[in-house]
Amino acid sequence: MRDFIARPEHGIVWISGASSGIGRALALKLAAEGYKVAVTARSHEKLVELQAEASGLSGNIIVLDGDVTDAEDMEHVLASIEYEHGTLAMAILNAGVYLPVHAEDLNRADFEKSFAVNLSGVVNCLLPAIRHMKAKGQGQIAIVSSVTGYGGLPTGAAYGATKAALINMAESLKFDLDKMGIRIQLISPGFVDMPTVGKSAFLMPAPVSLEEAARQIAGGLKSRAFEIAFPRRFTTMVKLARLLPYGAYFPLMNHLTGWRQRPPLDDHHPVMPHPAE
Repeated sequence: MRDFIARPEHGIVWISGASSGIGRALALKLAAEGYKVAVTARSHEKLVELQAEASGLSGNIIVLDGDVTDAEDMEHVLASIEYEHGTLAMAILNAGVYLPVHAEDLNRADFEKSFAVNLSGVVNCLLPAIRHMKAKGQGQIAIVSSVTGYGGLPTGAAYGATKAALINMAESLKFDLDKMGIRIQLISPGFVDMPTVGKSAFLMPAPVSLEEAARQIAGGLKSRAFEIAFPRRFTTMVKLARLLPYGAYFPLMNHLTGWRQRPPLDDHHPVMPHPAE
């Protein structure tokens, strides 16, 4: 069966977590390419600002408020797309939150929120999206994971765990979705340079701009690749590092992130939004 690649004429592109970061930049990029993009997030004001910024582009943006942690909300979003705006051609499941975890100050809430948004939030979008695409016999789904899902990194005990789960989820679903005419892809960004996010707890090797991230993803969505990983040299290096024995892996990650030089944690860590939120 030939892989389905969504074009503007096929219908609506839906992006979750589109009020900021990668989701916002990608919505503008796809709208500029002529796509009709439905955007979802909890912040209505930010989505309206995004919609206004897209005015004059060859495509357009539709605001559909919703919280990915609420399964009923996501059902309503999909119903609105299908019955008010057109066929769902592509779903980009991007909503996410990065809450740094430090062993010196473990917080159950950090894990619970990370799992609710990054993992259950994807499932809440995935189920109605697949159901609608199955009825049409075609569709395209892209799940935003992260290079942190390849292996353990400092502060990533909650965030990295969810992204590793998304990698396995996308790989596992591909076997059945291929037979259903639904194409699934995995988006694995490296570190994205976010001017609105505070200083990271560790060095971020090879950061890319939001504009470059959106360009890489938009291009990858039109390719036949299963994984869209960037920057290529860095993501390949991290993936290969995971094949090393632990005796080599941990010293290498300590060196790349500068974690060995980090002073002990004194106060409770701040909540930091992730570019995918």
